[in-house]
This record gives sequence, C-alpha cells and structure tokens, in this order.
Amino acid sequence: MIRFLLNEQSIESALPSGSTVLDFIRTHQRLPGTKIGCREGDCGACTILVGEWVNEELRYQTMTSCLMPLGNAAGKHIVTVEGLNMRSLSPVQQAMVDQNGTQCGFCTPGFIMSLTGFLLEPGSGDHEKAIASIDGNICRCTGYKSIERAAALIVEMARARPAKGHLDWLVQHQFIPEYFLKIPARLTLLEKDLNSQMPLVRGEMMIGGGTDLVVQKHLAVKNASLDHVYDTSSLQEIALENGRVRIGASVTVTRFAGSPVLQDHFPDLARYIKLISSTPIRNMATLAGNLVNASPIGDMTVFLLALDASILMNDGKQKREIKLRDFYLAYKKMDKRQGEWVEAILFEPPGENRRFHFEKVSKRTHLDIASVNSACLVQLADDGSIREIHLSAGGVAPYPKYLAQTAAFLSGKKPAGPVLEEAIRIMNSEVAPISDARGTKEYKRLLLRQLFLAHMIKLAAAETSVHEILFA
Repeated sequence: MIRFLLNEQSIESALPSGSTVLDFIRTHQRLPGTKIGCREGDCGACTILVGEWVNEELRYQTMTSCLMPLGNAAGKHIVTVEGLNMRSLSPVQQAMVDQNGTQCGFCTPGFIMSLTGFLLEPGSGDHEKAIASIDGNICRCTGYKSIERAAALIVEMARARPAKGHLDWLVQHQFIPEYFLKIPARLTLLEKDLNSQMPLVRGEMMIGGGTDLVVQKHLAVKNASLDHVYDTSSLQEIALENGRVRIGASVTVTRFAGSPVLQDHFPDLARYIKLISSTPIRNMATLAGNLVNASPIGDMTVFLLALDASILMNDGKQKREIKLRDFYLAYKKMDKRQGEWVEAILFEPPGENRRFHFEKVSKRTHLDIASVNSACLVQLADDGSIREIHLSAGGVAPYPKYLAQTAAFLSGKKPAGPVLEEAIRIMNSEVAPISDARGTKEYKRLLLRQLFLAHMIKLAAAETSVHEILFA
C-alpha cells in the first residue's frame, strides 16, 4: 500500500508502484489540471510540487509527474494545480492573467506550479532565479515575454518574503492555501507510520528517479515489482572521506549541485549544472541512473569521467570498485555483472592545483540533449607543462568516451600551438561520431575541437597558442 498526501487528501493506493503519478492524478483522482504532454519530461505541462523532509526541513521541489513512479510519492506531499485553489486567484495566477501570460492555456498549470515552487524555496529569490525555475516549461504560444513579465511581477510582490518562516508569510499573503500550514505535522505522523511498517521485499527491477526507465521501458516499469531506491537515505549521502568525495547512488543532480562539499571544490558548479537538463528533471534524476543509462551523451557521465571517477558496485554479497572509464564496453554495454548495482561514486576532488572545466553544446540552452559535451581536469607543473590531465567527451562515440590517448600525449608537455594541433589529431583518431538529428559527424568533430580548445583556454593558460590555431 502506497501512502502519501495529495493536496489536502490522505491517499492509500494499491496500484502498481511503477504507475506514474500523472496517471494516478488524472485517471484515478479526476484532477485534470495536470496536463498530459510529451510523457518524456520535456514539456513541463505535467509539473507538480513534491514536498518532503530534507535535513529536518520541509522542502518543495518541482517534478514532472509523467516520469515519477507512484512508489516514489510514498510519505510525501504531492501538490497539483488544484491544490493551489482558493476563493480568488493567487498572486502567481493573477500575474499570469495581468501580463497575458497564457493563450491556449495548456502549458499554464505547469508554469503556475513552477513559479509557486520558486516562492516555496527558502531564502530570497530574484528575477534570474524566477526565470530559472521555469526552465523546464515549454510554451508554444506566447513567445515567453509575457510570462517573463509575470515572473518579474511575482518577484516584486514577494520581495518582503522572509528567509525563515516563509510558509506562514506565503499563506498570509494568499500565495498558497492555508492547509499548507498543517502539512508538516501530517507528514511527520505519516513518516512515523511508514517507518513502523515492515521493509518492502526487494523487487525484480531497481529504480531511482525514473527519468530514464519510465521513458524507455514504461510498460515494463509499470508491470514489474520494483525496488525503489530513490529515498534510501544511505544512498543519498555526499561526504569527503580520506581525500575522496563519496556520492551515494541516489543523489540527484540538484542535491549534487547544492552540496557545500562540492561547491567548495567546483567554483563554477552552478554554471555547469545549469547546462544539464531542467530544474524538474534535475530534482528527480540520480547520478547512478545517469551512469547505468550509458547514453553516449550523458552529461553527468561525461562530467564524472573527466574526474577519473570510480564506481562501487554491489551485488548484495560483495563489492568491487572499478574505474568509470572501464565501465563502458560498447553501445549500452557495461562491465556490470548479474545482480550488481551502483552503490556509490568516488573521485578525488579538484583543488587549487587541479582545475576542472565542463562544456556542452546543444540546440537549446535548457532541457536539451547535447550535440557534443566535454569535460577536462588539468594539473599544471611549475614550468607550465601539463602534469596530469583527464579528458572526456560525449556525442562522438557509441558510449561516453574517456580520451585516454589524447590525455597520454598531452601529459608532460606545454600546451603550445603544435602540441595542441597534434592533440586534436590524436583526439580525432579516438572518436567516431555519426550523423544524426543533432548534427553531422563533421560538425561534431568541429564541436569537440572547439570544446577542447575552450578547456585549454580556461585551464592551461593557452590563450596565445589557441589563438594561433584558430586564426592561422
């Protein structure tokens, strides 16, 4: 039995835990405000708010209900657009009306949920953060400018929102209904009740956030007995142990980006993460899920490959640690034995002398698959030569590619013009891009070349040499 709160209502459901929250909301609860769009997490029409305890604080995040397994709703507060209804429109809804932020109206509930979610985030928010909150919502009608004006109006109206006690303030000013104030106590009781139950038997299929499996194997997920690991606390930890960062398999991209441990070592982390998917998907997608998906253009996989990360595999009886670069054998083929799953990701973090850089090119800035992505970690010697380097690339091979030969050539050399030219030649021999909807193979080689040079400019003080190559 799956138990959670849906708006003001307590829910108990015996439906398969692999059913989607979207179908439960619309078909079983008759709440049609949450729309069916792409069913792939791309359009944002099905956006909901998910409230759960994070470090003893009730936090709300936007998620795409079309990809969220019903089992992942257990113990949480699920809010649909109907759950925001009051006697009059909320200031968020009214701002959309006043600024003509809707035309056909199909996408509007998703925008309302995302902008309300922005207000529910702790701390003060500015216009840039408000716009970032709707990076997972697509509108085919308005051209977005009216929605951006609505977002600016919402920020202005909420400027007096306090950093603490913001839930009370939002209720007082009718941004959200009064019943929200009772949710923390209700969730606490629900959590105690759930913890008193016997643990679930391990299922035949393991699932985290569902952002990949629910798209590719929708019926299989729905019909299988599932082992839900998304909320497993031991798999959500990020820690620095013996000089290495250890990241649990169920850490989401959002949790990764918000970790103080990682922010200390990646000064540009916020900019990198902004290139990856969209806010609702980052709130759901787990790092281990990105790795075992084995997509040739997996953003976080390419990110971690350049850190020369290792993964800890577990089959329930024994564990083994392998390099991520050795994990991928061919297209969608991995060094993953029967019954094994990823327990943790481990890597030595960048420091003052080990610098990291990530780049991505896609047709859209947000919510898009990369044409080519690449990451690089460099440590320079006192004389300016490369003491250590790790390079990775996506979109140029059948699997996420660690550029071992290029890195080996560059090691010990100064990044001067002829050296970089030869490195590009070796790099081209390591990759085998194909032409597809995201670009021709020639275009992808060009992109990889440019991203490599961007790494060198950023990390290896090679501006003059790169300029010579570009304009020779």
